[in-house]
Amino acid sequence: MRQAQRDSWQALFAFAALVAAVTLPINAEGPRIYVLGLGTEAILILLMLFLTAVASVRPAASDIADLMLLFFVHVGGYFALTLLPAVADGAGWGFWGLVIALWLLAWRLVTGLSALEPSNRAYAMLLKIVVPLIFGIWLLFLWEVVVVGTGVPAVLLPPPSAIWARITTSTDILWADFNQTFLKAVIAGYAIGCASGFLVAIAADRSPFLKRGLLPVGNLVSALPIIGMAPIMVMWFGFDWQSKAAVVVIMTFFPMLVNTVAGLAASDAMQRDLMQTYAADYWQTLIKLRLQAALPFIFNALKINSTLALIGAIVAEFFGTPIVGMGFRISTEVGRLAVDMVWAEIAVAALAGSVFYGVLALLERIVTFWHPSFRT
Repeated sequence: MRQAQRDSWQALFAFAALVAAVTLPINAEGPRIYVLGLGTEAILILLMLFLTAVASVRPAASDIADLMLLFFVHVGGYFALTLLPAVADGAGWGFWGLVIALWLLAWRLVTGLSALEPSNRAYAMLLKIVVPLIFGIWLLFLWEVVVVGTGVPAVLLPPPSAIWARITTSTDILWADFNQTFLKAVIAGYAIGCASGFLVAIAADRSPFLKRGLLPVGNLVSALPIIGMAPIMVMWFGFDWQSKAAVVVIMTFFPMLVNTVAGLAASDAMQRDLMQTYAADYWQTLIKLRLQAALPFIFNALKINSTLALIGAIVAEFFGTPIVGMGFRISTEVGRLAVDMVWAEIAVAALAGSVFYGVLALLERIVTFWHPSFRT
């Protein structure tokens, strides 16, 4: 926390930006509007922000001070969002001063929270969730105010509020696309690709001939472009989700193969010699020693494949699919200039991929708790 308290330049610049927010108009077109002319509520919010900027330069008395800072900064952010209708397409320097001040104070907040070293384990886990959540919220805030305040056309970049509105009004379409792409193509292709890659890696480890022959071929096939393989898979397996699952199988098979083979070689010679002194055969050594050592490599492949599978399925849908699916929706809505729907599909895909990756990371932590990377 002391290091964060020394890095107080964010609060100093925020104070200067708040002075600009008070003295300059918030709109660039029409009759000039000033923040102080918006009523008692605006004056109280600005006063809280001024006090927050001044107080955050000094060392915080306790963690409660950080929580108060969190509250005041977010109240100011909500106030700035309420000003957007008045400054849409023509925000003035007063409004941008307020936005800059809020961003700097939020930066200051994240810096302080990141520097905390709580002794309570539950508190530490809470901080790991809260800090990136706050950072993400303020990124969305900046996206909203910059797009609306500068009048960026929605066809180029819609604000997050428009994307959220599209999500809430198109849940049936988004669910159908999610079911077609993720629950069918991605899950099926991911399971088949990872399982087959793992089994072939075991066979390759057992047979030096397969190991020397498959790995170079794996490197070659993994370098093949999706846009080249997707049309071929559509011709072989049809336009439904099976062809997209086939693309996912190709993309996930060789990362699992290569990582599993490398993981099986991770156990050192002394450990293998010890197993031989216990008269363990190949399968006993594999199950009780080598697969245990390979688990971090296997989970690394699973996490990599979780993102590759979703990307592969969406791109494959560009080359032929029924009138449903994330890739189909993105390609068709771009042609109709319905960019908010495109971003809604992107948001759903990003959320699904993040949850998928997070579940695998949690499972990895449970299964490989003994690994040095998880020791606290």
